[in-house]
Amino acid sequence: MAQARRRLTPGKIVGRIFIVIFTTLIMLVIALYFIMLVIAKGPSENAKQRFVCTVQETSALKFLATWYFTDEEIQNYLGANRDTIPVEETNTALINIAQKPGENGEAAQDGAEAHPATELVDVSGKSFKGKLLKISDPSRVIVGVSGPYGEGCEGKRVKDIIADYGAMAGTNAGGFLDLNGVGNGGTPLGIVISENQPKALVDSTTYPNVVGFDQNNILHVGTMTGAQAKELGLRDAISWELGPVLVVNGKPANENAPLGGGYNPRTAIGQTADGTVLLLVVDGRQMSSIGATYDDLVQVMMENGAINAANLDGGSSSVMYMNGELKNICSSLYGPRPVPTCWLVKPES
Repeated sequence: MAQARRRLTPGKIVGRIFIVIFTTLIMLVIALYFIMLVIAKGPSENAKQRFVCTVQETSALKFLATWYFTDEEIQNYLGANRDTIPVEETNTALINIAQKPGENGEAAQDGAEAHPATELVDVSGKSFKGKLLKISDPSRVIVGVSGPYGEGCEGKRVKDIIADYGAMAGTNAGGFLDLNGVGNGGTPLGIVISENQPKALVDSTTYPNVVGFDQNNILHVGTMTGAQAKELGLRDAISWELGPVLVVNGKPANENAPLGGGYNPRTAIGQTADGTVLLLVVDGRQMSSIGATYDDLVQVMMENGAINAANLDGGSSSVMYMNGELKNICSSLYGPRPVPTCWLVKPES
């Protein structure tokens, strides 16, 4: 008599599926390790530098560089790509904000080119894809905050801050305390001014890479103290300690030397000569979009006419929402992260 076939119980089926998944993950980890080993021990210094900068710009994966390089080697690679742009004050005379038809009783000039109030366009490069939001009226762009800051406080996701303010669009903005990549977004790093209200500002503190709009809606970028931010009359501002500034007074910051950086998701902000604000979010850590370097951001900003521009917090924080929809692909496996600040675009008046 033929031996009866063993029946597969639900428990056995689940067990086999688990074994297959676990084995696949182990193989992927091993493959990734050897790919990184080839990069780290290969002849290309550029590849090594890109690898170190890419993982060191993350909160949770910094340790990967220590598998293959000494602390001294890591600092050498990072040092070649840190922000060494000379401090240069924003020249407000280079920005002439376009007057909207009807302002001061004036009509639009015949033949004048009409710019859409808000325009979303695709951008791309060799290693990345992204979205660029253009806002013709800079007075519509403000800093939104998650709420109170400090111990025991938590940030909010960009979409929730957008909803709180009744905005039509927004991106992430400044940095925050994020030890080992598990920060809750409740403690911002650096200056925060929202609608003329200082939320995090100390007069005597020098803040690197401040990005903010003054009372005339002109974007300022650069290092300054809290007192200087007040003197400039910044109405909305944040800072990102890792920077860097991308464009200063119409000149690319990499004019004399590359800014470098790794391939990562990025967020950046800029302003053109007519006052148009450029909000850029680049996807990263995906097969279709590995990510962008700082030099890639400079190129996008210059191609779109930026007079001043700066890099913002990026990585898994990089998101863009418009009309309730996520317009980019968030790199975090857990979805958009809570943050303390974001750039908001108010509805058209």
